[in-house]
Amino acid sequence: MVKQISLDSWQIQHMTDLLKKGSDIVTKTNKPIILYRQTLEEEDDSYEEIVCTLTKDYVIEQLVISGGVLVPSFHQQFVFTIEAFPQELQRKSSDRFLQVINFLEEQLR
Repeated sequence: MVKQISLDSWQIQHMTDLLKKGSDIVTKTNKPIILYRQTLEEEDDSYEEIVCTLTKDYVIEQLVISGGVLVPSFHQQFVFTIEAFPQELQRKSSDRFLQVINFLEEQLR
């Protein structure tokens, strides 16, 4: 059990470090990094999706509804500090957590 707690702590710290590096790049380029997109519902030409974006010092998770005749709209928005986001994501989905780590490692080479 102690090893698992240590691994979880290391993974959270590793993601935090990657997010900080990514945030520095966002600051220099002035372009946010999309960490992931997840389509929740799709019907005809419209869809509902979650878009998670890394900006300067924050991670923003938005529920977006758009497509077809619908004007894009944001129905929910959560703003996390870089330090708080890894724990929140790990709590929600360990698979998504690992996907984001892999994505950031690939992008920040």
